[in-house]
Amino acid sequence: MDVLIHLFVGLHIVGIAALLGGFLTQMKAMGRGTARFVPGMLHGALTMLVTGVVLVGLNQADHHSVNTIKIGVKLALLIVILGLVYVKRDEEKIEKGPFALVGALTTANIFIAVLWT
Repeated sequence: MDVLIHLFVGLHIVGIAALLGGFLTQMKAMGRGTARFVPGMLHGALTMLVTGVVLVGLNQADHHSVNTIKIGVKLALLIVILGLVYVKRDEEKIEKGPFALVGALTTANIFIAVLWT
């Protein structure tokens, strides 16, 4: 079971890398006001959602304790990220506010995962 959990943790990290990487590649464009949500950002956020749900289930099945408050906070942030990226995915230009919010929430999600023990 540990190998399966580690596999999904790796996939979860790939998802967050796609989301954050897409944001970082568009930061220069954000300064010019021409940033957009690239498809990799949506795919990364969806990957995070699916692998996160699977990880919670695998950890509970393996009788590991799961901090449900932490998972709830991370899920709430991810739902906001997914909502913004999904709704504005076809727009050619995204305003700085929503675009920066996605980057800030993604970064917050990373720090919550690492620092909240």
